[in-house]
Amino acid sequence: MANDLLIKNLKSKNYYRLLSKLYDDIAKTASLKEALTTLVNITTSVIGCERGSIFLNDEKTNELYSFIAQGNLDQEIRILNTSGLVGWSFTHDESISVEDAYKDERYNRIIDKITGFKTTSVLCVPLKTINNEIIGVTQMLNKIDGKFTSADEQLVKALTEQAAYAIQGRLTVERIEQAHRKELEFLAAMARVSSEIHLSTLLEKIIATITDSLDAERSTLFINDPKTGELYTEASIGLEKKQIRFPNHLGIAGAVFTSGEIVKIPHAYADLRFNPAFDKSTGFFTRSILSAPVKNKAGKVIGVTQVLNKKHGEFSAEDESQLIAINGQISMAIENATLFDDVQNVKNYNESILESMTNGVFTVNEENKIVTCNKAGLKLSQLNDIKDILGKDANEFFSTTNPILIEKMESVKNATEISQQEMIIDAELIFAHHKITANITIMPLINTKQERLGIMIMMEDISSEKRMKSTMSKYMSPELAEELMKSDEFSLGGTSMMASILFSDIRSFTTLSESLGAENTVQLLNEYFTVMVDCIQNEGGILDKFIGDAIMAVFGSPFPHEDDPDRAVRSAIAMMKALKLFNKKRKDNNLLTIDHGIGINTDMVVSGNIGSDKRMDFTVIGDGVNLASRIEGLCKQYGAHLLISEFTFAKLKATYRTRQLDKVIVKGKERPVAIYEVIDFHDAESFPHQIEVLSQFNNGMEYYQAREWDKAVASFTTALSLNPHDKPCKVYIERCEWLKQHPPKPDWNGVWVMESK
Repeated sequence: MANDLLIKNLKSKNYYRLLSKLYDDIAKTASLKEALTTLVNITTSVIGCERGSIFLNDEKTNELYSFIAQGNLDQEIRILNTSGLVGWSFTHDESISVEDAYKDERYNRIIDKITGFKTTSVLCVPLKTINNEIIGVTQMLNKIDGKFTSADEQLVKALTEQAAYAIQGRLTVERIEQAHRKELEFLAAMARVSSEIHLSTLLEKIIATITDSLDAERSTLFINDPKTGELYTEASIGLEKKQIRFPNHLGIAGAVFTSGEIVKIPHAYADLRFNPAFDKSTGFFTRSILSAPVKNKAGKVIGVTQVLNKKHGEFSAEDESQLIAINGQISMAIENATLFDDVQNVKNYNESILESMTNGVFTVNEENKIVTCNKAGLKLSQLNDIKDILGKDANEFFSTTNPILIEKMESVKNATEISQQEMIIDAELIFAHHKITANITIMPLINTKQERLGIMIMMEDISSEKRMKSTMSKYMSPELAEELMKSDEFSLGGTSMMASILFSDIRSFTTLSESLGAENTVQLLNEYFTVMVDCIQNEGGILDKFIGDAIMAVFGSPFPHEDDPDRAVRSAIAMMKALKLFNKKRKDNNLLTIDHGIGINTDMVVSGNIGSDKRMDFTVIGDGVNLASRIEGLCKQYGAHLLISEFTFAKLKATYRTRQLDKVIVKGKERPVAIYEVIDFHDAESFPHQIEVLSQFNNGMEYYQAREWDKAVASFTTALSLNPHDKPCKVYIERCEWLKQHPPKPDWNGVWVMESK
């Protein structure tokens, strides 16, 4: 009745006075945010409710975000634009009024968990522009007096429609200003990049410009090394100045370099060209990729820019155009910087040879005397003092290495063509009884008057040890690669060995990711993986791969230990304890917590390189791996967190608190396997009365095996009374009741056949 009277009054002079005041107040605001804040404050006051919010639609991510929200809210709320009452109103273009939100299945309770606010009644009205375009939803919460009425709905619509003119104007102006500001920032960034001639500083500015301009998490500029046929980078956001080198035809960057075409990938792990080894080595989780070639003025591809993980939405055609434009500026700047470096190298010829070259370099004058030798050359020659080589006759010094080297040196000296060079591929050299393999380049030294000054000999060490270490470092950590190099037993081709395989998987991850949104989901995974991988590596385990939200780790490959099963179990216990601390921090910050299950199996597996000539991965395969995955899946069936197979249990050297849960035939297998639950990570709060519960559970299992169903139920019920959260007891109570109605065959031996994974 009060609302009807209010509307009746508002439709008179008061109504038009309110609309006029609202329009004037919005017109005086300096921004769209201020304008909508004014609208919400006036609306909540007139309607008489506790809080009001305006959710705007993000077209890039298809999310509704809290552009305006009353109350002490420190963070922006983002939900899918199809989620909750707000999403329903937006997608159906209809107003909706709910008297009790928690009784409506459309209501998203996650928002209350985030804000700490208790929602009762809700009114949602679509927010439209003057062109009738839906841009969001106006939401009113908790009517103070009674419930929201149709009059309230009409009033919100009326106020919103009248304010739309001012809002539309502000929105248009802000979009224009934002686009203009972005253009100015881009031009300023390009001016800073183009003015830089020092290559290392230039690369840092380039990646910073790309990352900011394209709203990405990381960016990398790869430069092609024509001498080695590799793409490399000396600077990259997130790599901590760690240089990456790989053949210029591999991976996404290699595909862009060889084709000269831009590549956009919304889901990296779904593309076969993507090499997850980079994520393993950096601890980064790649979601989306935009990669484009960098071409010089002649149209030749000289490098590749790669942008990772668009923060909001997916990379667009506009992003592609902007990256191509940036690459054009990059090409010019790199050529200028390269020219500057060339001038400096000529000016500081001797210093450049001795200090900056990684290959062995020797210079020989016209009298055939060795004039200079850099540190790398000294090391190749197995010498400690530069005095032992300077002034020596080149023919005498190199005579014991490779006869063809002397022949090629003479060929360059006496060549009719003054610029003639000679190369020796895979030359076998011997220095102080030490044999190496090297690629050798012999070139003339010529002054500005085209007169001979002597020759320069460059040696690139490509010995088997160096080549093998370079290959392995692309698959695993440098420490492991170094250990493999020292081993005479391990083969990259494939080795059969005993290993313990660990699988972990986050529970209800799909539902969790829908609630968090894309950006928060990736952030959660990165934080979670960081904690869990530390637990694995602290016990000497090897992270094999990330499979979505799951982790696969190996203990015992490529190098076995006597206690690999114990290492795997200790790692899993540490993961459970770490998850408890991880969840406590998230709970203290009003963030959603997570749960996971872990399965471990020990068996003979095949360890080695698996893949094709274009993409390979160092991993383990075999039935033992599959069984570990199945055991992890059984955690859901029994409500357990950490399960191990009988094969792991039998090889444990230490003692752990365990109980045999069942003997099952998992999906896809024919032979039964016993599974054990490890409960060492529990405390008195998470698992009360442990000793008594385990005793009653074991009694129940004995009755169960003896087909004494009622006695078994009694024991399981007693255990459940001591720990009401012990799901295995509940499982066996239900199973015993079922077996009473459906007695097993006489030859039944207690094995349970699983119908699902």
